[in-house]
Amino acid sequence: MWRDYSTSFIRKNRASSISIMVAAFISALFLSLLCSLSYNFWIYEIEKIALEEGEWQGRITGEIDENDLDVINNFANVENAVINEMLSEGSKVVVDVYFQNMRTIYRDMPLITGKLGLEDNAASYHELLLSRYMIHDPQDTNPPLLMAFYLALLLVVSASLILIIHNSFAVSMNARIHQFGIFSSIGAAPKQILTCLMQEAAALCMIPILLGSFIGIALGFGVMQAMNLIAIEMGGRHEAVFQYHPLVFACTILASVLTVLISAWLPARKLSKLTPLQAIRNTDELCLRKKKHSPILFLLFGMEGELAGNALKAQRKALRTSTLSLTLSFLGFTVMLCFFTLAGISTNHTYFERYQDAWDVMVTINDTGIEDWEQEEEIRNLQGVRSSVAYQKANAICFVSEINMSDELRGLGGLEAVAGNSVTIKAPIVIMDDKGFEEYCEQIGIDPENGGSIILNRIWDSINSNFRYKEYIPFIKENQDTIILHNAGQTENSAEISVLGYTQETPVLREEYDNYALVQFIPLSVWSQISEQIGNAESDTYIRILGEDEVTLAELNELQAEISQTIRQEYMVEIENRIQEKVTDDNMRKGFMLILGAFCSLLAVIGIANVFSNTLGFLRQRKREFARYMSVGMTPEGIRKMFAIEALVIAGRPILITLPLTAAVVAFMITASYLDPMEFLVKAPIVPITVFILAILLFVGLAYCIGGKRMLKCRLADALRDDNIM
Repeated sequence: MWRDYSTSFIRKNRASSISIMVAAFISALFLSLLCSLSYNFWIYEIEKIALEEGEWQGRITGEIDENDLDVINNFANVENAVINEMLSEGSKVVVDVYFQNMRTIYRDMPLITGKLGLEDNAASYHELLLSRYMIHDPQDTNPPLLMAFYLALLLVVSASLILIIHNSFAVSMNARIHQFGIFSSIGAAPKQILTCLMQEAAALCMIPILLGSFIGIALGFGVMQAMNLIAIEMGGRHEAVFQYHPLVFACTILASVLTVLISAWLPARKLSKLTPLQAIRNTDELCLRKKKHSPILFLLFGMEGELAGNALKAQRKALRTSTLSLTLSFLGFTVMLCFFTLAGISTNHTYFERYQDAWDVMVTINDTGIEDWEQEEEIRNLQGVRSSVAYQKANAICFVSEINMSDELRGLGGLEAVAGNSVTIKAPIVIMDDKGFEEYCEQIGIDPENGGSIILNRIWDSINSNFRYKEYIPFIKENQDTIILHNAGQTENSAEISVLGYTQETPVLREEYDNYALVQFIPLSVWSQISEQIGNAESDTYIRILGEDEVTLAELNELQAEISQTIRQEYMVEIENRIQEKVTDDNMRKGFMLILGAFCSLLAVIGIANVFSNTLGFLRQRKREFARYMSVGMTPEGIRKMFAIEALVIAGRPILITLPLTAAVVAFMITASYLDPMEFLVKAPIVPITVFILAILLFVGLAYCIGGKRMLKCRLADALRDDNIM
């Protein structure tokens, strides 16, 4: 009987049934996408760790021979044990151990070292890799949280979806209170009513859950492919391959089913607990317990505005989900667009625009000192190379007395007032190849013949300028012929070198210099004389290359490939070019915007689906309401006006809430980043925000248009003759 009744109700009430199916579909889609992406991010992280650090799970270090290696391999849980040739030295042998069941590694490794007669500290663990499998040392008080975070996120999302989609079930079920009151009066038990409602929910949601899950998997695959395309130019990144596991699908289905069933169970349980008299007396109408006025709507739209305001207040609880979803989606969308716009402006200021004339191609020669680099002339003579400079960086310090500080600096209160430092000053050294140093000297008009240091004599005036628009003043008086540089780690080691000149103009290099340091530019020939005393040179050498004027991306790519072929294989290098870096940065920003924008759009879809659900689901409840209005003289045009006002309020409320909040957030971000507000206004994302607003208005208006047309098709007499009026 109940099954036949449920089937009949579903067939005759397609609008409410569709709203429930859409809610279940969106829920399953969202959960499936979340689960598939989380699983693939987890797999990608494990692959990254394995590529960078190896797949070993445990290591044993000590005097180990072939017999000991057999002992390790014969241990019950050991899958394989191999000698690490790269880490082994002499009698000190390092063995990488792989286990069949990693979860017992912290118990098995001490047993293995005990059998070999080694100390406990001979065993080490690949803690980063193990942590990704939620395996941690029992003695560790801070266990890994990555997988726990994924599970917590899934739980939070499920709980949020329950709060969002349960209203679709409530609308459908509340429309039948009167019917179930009659069933209850003739003997139907509350448990039977609850079972009937849950069977309906299961019948309606089974196919949408499966369909949403499969489409979520497809979207997950699409997101991974999009991320690969966006990050295709990123160096040192391995390609992400979409993977899926049956357990992930089972987890998705379980989460979706539980989410939908709990969403349905909440209103069903409440409905089943009503007494027959309470259910039969329910008039199924929207009404306010206390009449309230809507002065703004009345002022703007007259009596129809007042009536629309009362109707919206009566639906306030049901529309809470719509308002929340639309507000969060619009707020997230606008703040995201504004944030990425400001981030782009900031990045252009501090990197691309600042250094666009300082480099075209950068070569990083890993673990090679500038004195060991032998191909500078070959690079400089390549076709398309206008300028090339090889340089290396080193750390040093110097001591500056107050009397030697510039008058401008002393006028601001000295070094401590500006930088909060003592008289010990950082003196980073930029070691340039001799020819590049000569070009720099020519650039600033200094004779390099005697050899020595050029001092970047400037310090940031942090009192009278901000970090975005820095102003500099002279650091020291320009009356010293020599400067003493000290080893940054051993100050007793020092070297005195000649000062060729002072300048506030830096060489054409892609470098950021310390705000409160006396930067030294010296040639390689001078560094060769003081390197033993100063030391602390960084391990890498850099080559800054300028191409022809107005060079294109294709030309830079060609030059980059030619440089790569020219450099001998004995050098480990990384090569990048300026235009490709800009393209990659733009693509990465667009990728993040795409993913976050899709999430915001999904929230908007949930909100709009809830509007459709309410509008179509409350149709029966509002027939009598509008029948009364028409009986006292309201025309169909007045009803259409009421619907238009309601749609405008539902769509407009999130916009009115969001725009001031977004303006406040943007104002805070502009202030915090010290950007000129006019720069943001010129590039403000007005078009996409306007499109998002129009989309919300369009779909909310469409929901009310459909509902209004169905309402006006009803006959006045039929609506007023409803037998449940008391």
